Amino acid sequence: MPTKSASPTVASHFEKSAPAVKATYDALLRASRELGAVREEPKKTSIHLVRASAFAGVATRKDALILTLKSDCRIQSSRIARAEQTSVNRWHLEIRLRAPAEVDAEVRGWLAKAYALA
Repeated sequence: MPTKSASPTVASHFEKSAPAVKATYDALLRASRELGAVREEPKKTSIHLVRASAFAGVATRKDALILTLKSDCRIQSSRIARAEQTSVNRWHLEIRLRAPAEVDAEVRGWLAKAYALA
């Protein structure tokens, strides 16, 4: 088990999560890589998905992922659990994903827009 001073890894984020959480992350990563080059940057509390800059953040929970996407506008959807305006033209949108099937056309569209902003 990693010590507190160990640098986080992608794998360490899934140590306490259900298998479906990792499968959902894998689906999200595949969808991101279909858009172009993507680098994974594990941080203390999340994994950043990066093009030139981060376009998405993934925080793991026991039974779900919390996907935070960059956006240039607020998006109205019941799937968005939280929308935070961080500057005049920048929003962070939070979406809870519990299964790979939830990385659907709608989420892929939001992901593509976030990727374009990065």
